[in-house]
Amino acid sequence: MTIEYLKKADKTAATGEQDVRETVQAILDEIEAGGEAKVRDYAAKFDKWEGEILVTPEAVAEASTKVSQKLKDDIRFAHDHVRRFAEAQLAAMQDTQVELRPGLIAGHRNIPMAAAGCYVPGGRYAHVASAIMSVTTAKTAGVDHVIACSPAKAGEGVHPAILYTLDLCGADSVLALGGVQGVAAMAFGLFTGHPADILVGPGNQFVAEAKRILYGRVGIDMFAGPSEVMVIADATADPEIVAWDLVGQAEHGYNSPAWLIALDRKLAERVAELVPQIIATLPEVNRSNAEAAWRDYGEIALVDSPEAGAALSDDYASEHLEVHCADLDWWLKRLRNYGSLFLGEETTVAFGDKTSGPNHILPTKGAARYTGGLSVGKFMKTVTWQRMNRESTRDIAQVTARISRLEGMEGHARTADVRLEKWFPEEKFDLAAAE
Repeated sequence: MTIEYLKKADKTAATGEQDVRETVQAILDEIEAGGEAKVRDYAAKFDKWEGEILVTPEAVAEASTKVSQKLKDDIRFAHDHVRRFAEAQLAAMQDTQVELRPGLIAGHRNIPMAAAGCYVPGGRYAHVASAIMSVTTAKTAGVDHVIACSPAKAGEGVHPAILYTLDLCGADSVLALGGVQGVAAMAFGLFTGHPADILVGPGNQFVAEAKRILYGRVGIDMFAGPSEVMVIADATADPEIVAWDLVGQAEHGYNSPAWLIALDRKLAERVAELVPQIIATLPEVNRSNAEAAWRDYGEIALVDSPEAGAALSDDYASEHLEVHCADLDWWLKRLRNYGSLFLGEETTVAFGDKTSGPNHILPTKGAARYTGGLSVGKFMKTVTWQRMNRESTRDIAQVTARISRLEGMEGHARTADVRLEKWFPEEKFDLAAAE
């Protein structure tokens, strides 16, 4: 397998993480100690917001009047796709039980979480798609109380389109909060009385780090970093479309990686020419973000075979993976590490980000090696149960006692012994550890 880099990144997703970690930990500690008052302090400091934190139904209704009918129709279009895809996922999750031996029945149940916290970015842009992806999926899963938070702008509050979307998708509480303070408020149950069992949603590096630190006390959707895109392209690909798809994700931020695995040198060289030209056509701040991202994190790798390209892609385990190649079915069967897969030039990451249906909250920084994106299943616990009759206990108890004694766990063994003594007093059992 031969890999030649026409362009190699100078930085990685881990660049600068330590400084962020220390800052976030300090804010979380202060909020846990100071509660709602400290959250208000940070809202005023970072977002210049001193209004109500818990958004009222009246404010939501007023926001709806500020959203055009065309935008409402677009939001409903996207919501319908995401909801229906989530419903299909839910239908595939079945409770089950099996009789493992006569009288021993075991099973599992899928139980929704009681409360979920959904972070919806709202700084430079109104991320209505993120509101749809997180809240819709949580409500479809059956979560009792869904809390959403989104940054408020000074003198304005949460963006009206976001409030309209959150209401449409079924959010039970909305907090006018962004950043670490928003994540902390949802995790600790501030302003709502409903501590989140799981925190989900995209955000900047501070939001992602807050979720990482809180993981264990609460669940999280995944460890998230800057948005990533990888494109695998062969000689059949359109270099202009490939270049645009790389740039389209690089505009997310200065640290958003965009990677190309090319199976054709001519295509690779043409994409390398086109990307800077395309970036130059973007408005600010998109242009500056894309320039920095491509300069510091962009890569072009030339490989000598589809198998080499697939293997390299699996090593990266990218968040978004587009395939612009012949024989798409081969790639679908072969590729295994990605957050979401986009097959053929007819689809693109932006379609998945906004409207097509599968969730856009996806693993980054290599986490696609062990997890997929946000789904109905992330909001549910698969918990097991078992039931036995006395005859099945007779067999199970003997083996349990012997294995427990082999492991030196006499207390465990005696919980088996006592049942045998109670229900089978006339029988003699060999309960010593096997040699």
